[in-house]
Amino acid sequence: MTPAIKLHDLTVAYDRRPAVHHIKGEFTEGGLTAITGPNGAGKSTLLKAIAGILPVFEGAIEFCGLTRKMMAYLPQAADLQVDFPISVLQMVSSGFWHKSNGFQRITVHQKEQCKDALRIVGLSGFDDRTLDSLSAGQFQRALFARVIVQDAKLILLDEPFTSIDATTTEALLNVIRRWHKEQRTVICVLHDFEQIKANFTDCLLMARECIAWGKSRDVLNPENLLSARFFRQAAATVH
Repeated sequence: MTPAIKLHDLTVAYDRRPAVHHIKGEFTEGGLTAITGPNGAGKSTLLKAIAGILPVFEGAIEFCGLTRKMMAYLPQAADLQVDFPISVLQMVSSGFWHKSNGFQRITVHQKEQCKDALRIVGLSGFDDRTLDSLSAGQFQRALFARVIVQDAKLILLDEPFTSIDATTTEALLNVIRRWHKEQRTVICVLHDFEQIKANFTDCLLMARECIAWGKSRDVLNPENLLSARFFRQAAATVH
């Protein structure tokens, strides 16, 4: 299988204190990979490093035939400012930033693509609503719609189903399955082990370090999950 991203002994740190330790491995091209582990395991930190938001402390991230311009990144909603005075449609249309060079108005066709993305995530008719008028779940769905219109080859999702009901979660999982069929590379931070085993072919289980990386049902076995919990508790004791 062709690699899309290689992690070469990667360490990511905050104030020189490592949050992700010496991770080695590959995300395959067209792969559908979940990153999971206990709270504080470094999952979001790793995703932010791949997205270029956090610097690499040691090691390297190698993109194979990809660039970050080919990437769409959905952060955790808690990381974003929601009182910015723009409409839902304007926020979603910012997904066309690379295509419009940030200066041009979106086309009629792009506006229709935005509306279609909003329909997919269950926000039809929300075009003119301001971001601060949305519930947490509605805002999360609007962020997902923005990812849809970006039409990216590499898609990074950080807890995309937070505050979202089961029906909408299934609709969004259908979008992720479609991306997988289209051979896009999807990397998603998740906590729900059963959801991972049912929907994601591969899994990276981490607790700052890599505990296991491979097929989801092989990785998420009781022994590995116990190891992840033990490593996290040991790290917390040290720090």
